[in-house]
Amino acid sequence: QVQLVESGGVLVQTGGSLRLSCAASGSIFSINAMGWYRQTPGKQRELVATVTSTGSANYTDSVRGRFTISRDNAKNTVYLQMNSMKPEDTAVYYCNAAVRTTYYYTSQYWGQGTQVTVSS
Repeated sequence: QVQLVESGGVLVQTGGSLRLSCAASGSIFSINAMGWYRQTPGKQRELVATVTSTGSANYTDSVRGRFTISRDNAKNTVYLQMNSMKPEDTAVYYCNAAVRTTYYYTSQYWGQGTQVTVSS
C-alpha cells in the first residue's frame, strides 16, 4: 500500500506565497510522474502542474510563471511553490503520483487534499 500525505495548506493574502509538500510512503519500487491538482466546489478537479522523474515540469496556463513544481526523489516528495497568489487560486489541492509498486505494476495514488485559501 502507498500513502501520499500533503502539508502546507493555509490562509494567505493576495500576492503572498505558500509552499505545499507531499510525501509518498509505503511499498514503493519507484515513482514516475508526480503532480498537483486542485478542485473548487461544483467544479471538476483540474491539473495544476506535473513533474517527471527527471524533473521535466508542465503547468496549466493560469499558474505558469507564478508556481514552481519540484521533487526530491530521495525523499519521494513533491513540492509546489506558489507565488503571487490570487483569490482564484483558492481550492483544495491534491497531490498525485504514478507509483511503481513492483517492476511491472504502476498505479495512480492521491493524497487527502489540503485547503488553500487566498484572501482578497
